[in-house]
Amino acid sequence: MEFKQSPEDDQAARWGRAGHVWVEKQELLDGLLRPLEEVLVEGLPSGTGDRVLDVGCGTGSTTVAVARRLGPEGHCVGVDLSEPMIAAARDRAARAGVAASFVVADAADHPFEPASFDAVVSRLGVMFFDDPVHAFTRLRRAAKDRAPLRFVAWRGAAENPFMTTAEQAAAPLLPQLPPRRPDGPGQFAFADADAVRGILTKSGWGEVDIRPVELPCTLPTSELVGYFTNLGPLGLVLPDVDEDTRQRVVETVRAAFEPFVQGPEVRFTAACWLAEARAAA
Repeated sequence: MEFKQSPEDDQAARWGRAGHVWVEKQELLDGLLRPLEEVLVEGLPSGTGDRVLDVGCGTGSTTVAVARRLGPEGHCVGVDLSEPMIAAARDRAARAGVAASFVVADAADHPFEPASFDAVVSRLGVMFFDDPVHAFTRLRRAAKDRAPLRFVAWRGAAENPFMTTAEQAAAPLLPQLPPRRPDGPGQFAFADADAVRGILTKSGWGEVDIRPVELPCTLPTSELVGYFTNLGPLGLVLPDVDEDTRQRVVETVRAAFEPFVQGPEVRFTAACWLAEARAAA
């Protein structure tokens, strides 16, 4: 099986497929990524009644958290490519009773009304733009003058060994694993802080501040195999391999994660950037 990537349709296709998995694993992933959500949302003013855009909102955990922080007079709009994830986000917001709405779209090209948002935020949703300068220019257009931009993005793969353990351990058994694209959109596309600073400056954002954060993350040990067999590169490949190969992969990869296992919990540190900027007037 061969994976060919094209710049225009890969993200939508991938998140259509992976979106169903994220919905299925929503509770697990919410808990896993909550420290990233908290550091993002805590920097927003509370009770302001602002209108905020959440880019790459997924199943809506951050959107709902932002809406709660804004208060009853505020509103958070989540945008994401994945239809199944947006459907789950709408259900979540309805259950939470918060002022939130959602758009299935590529945030890089969606025609948001100019100057319609008081802030733009994202938890791990901005590293997948094919043309990040174009995307952030469009987001700047959607933001009011001086509106804050605040996002969390992964630093490099070397600083996040948990995130690459599965594919590294499985690679000798699965030569068809899709390769990482260090020069293209993807999980670690924003590893270089200077490059990110340049993207934001070129896109009409000023007062750029990018600082490293290390956030402790956990998941139940009982969920570890389900995590690595359904998500990431292995999640794309394993459904199409024979049962013997799958079993060998699961045993090999599970052993590789042993350094992260501490009794009933899997623990690791998420090495991220917390980026802040303002829409230049």
